[in-house]
Amino acid sequence: MDWAVTARTTEAHIRETVADRELETWVVLDLSASLDLGTAACEKRDLAVAAVAAIAHLTRGGGNRIGAIIATGEQTVRIPARVGTAHARGLVRRAAELPRAAEGTRGDLAEALEQLRRPPRRRGPAVVVSDFLGEPTWERAMRGLSARHDLLAVEVLDPSELDLPDAGTVVLADPETGRQREVQVTPLLRREFAAAASAHRDRVATTLRRCGAAQLTLRTDSDWIADVVRFVLARKRAWSGGGR
Repeated sequence: MDWAVTARTTEAHIRETVADRELETWVVLDLSASLDLGTAACEKRDLAVAAVAAIAHLTRGGGNRIGAIIATGEQTVRIPARVGTAHARGLVRRAAELPRAAEGTRGDLAEALEQLRRPPRRRGPAVVVSDFLGEPTWERAMRGLSARHDLLAVEVLDPSELDLPDAGTVVLADPETGRQREVQVTPLLRREFAAAASAHRDRVATTLRRCGAAQLTLRTDSDWIADVVRFVLARKRAWSGGGR
């Protein structure tokens, strides 16, 4: 019974409360040139799109909506949040078919994140899919997202970024600048490369924690479906108190 309205109108009024249970999930998908790399089962780009498909599947149903901002460095595609399986499939297809950025095109993850922050979206899950290479210039924007959304960062990796192969002379290329360098792979260089790669990953993980983001790491040489399932089960246990 809504007593205040009843008193004002002298007629009985009953208030029916409808819980807002519909989720609006937003995905920021980084498809810059650095994701066009794959030395194992697939390219990082393919794995990033697969991650978006998994998010769309896990958040579907019940009137839930999903939208995306897809950035390649050359263009940014905004897909409004809508409901339905057909929309989710179309979103994933658009991401998979988006033309690759030309070599030498630098991506800007921070700018893509800012486009999600402004104007402010409805509160709900926000998922950022990227390889998070380079300096963490995206930290400020991620902090801003975390203040309003339940934030998940999906880090996409290829084994070649973690350890140089024992292959003699190789050509290293930066796809986002176009620069190349021929190097002789020695045991010392392999150790230094692995150490630098490990330090960068630790820095990314620390920065994401500081931003309040959960982190899921997917690799092109791993079973990404099993990795997603393990992550989801671990999150469910934590939410139910089983992780304490």
